[in-house]
Amino acid sequence: MFIHSVLFEIAPKEQAKYKQDCKMWAAYAAKAKGFIRYVTVKRLGHKNQFASVYEWRAKSFHEAFMKKYHEWLVSKSKAKVKVLGYYNLKSQQETRAAQARQV
Repeated sequence: MFIHSVLFEIAPKEQAKYKQDCKMWAAYAAKAKGFIRYVTVKRLGHKNQFASVYEWRAKSFHEAFMKKYHEWLVSKSKAKVKVLGYYNLKSQQETRAAQARQV
């Protein structure tokens, strides 16, 4: 599994717009081949920092989505955000199946 995360700093007055932008990005990602899930998280211990996290079956699916939609979605996004970093991650193990068996 491939995970892509973007860390943002977002002023309080922009956070409502950011939430709407997240819904838009997630809706397009949900239609893309290889997409697993999207989540927005707030970074604890850091003021006004949020991360958008996407899970894909493989990096190639993420790259195809970004090539097709990234610039267009950026142009449609309304929140003014400061990008603090991009992170590409690879899952080392799947724990969902193991957790489900424990229930």
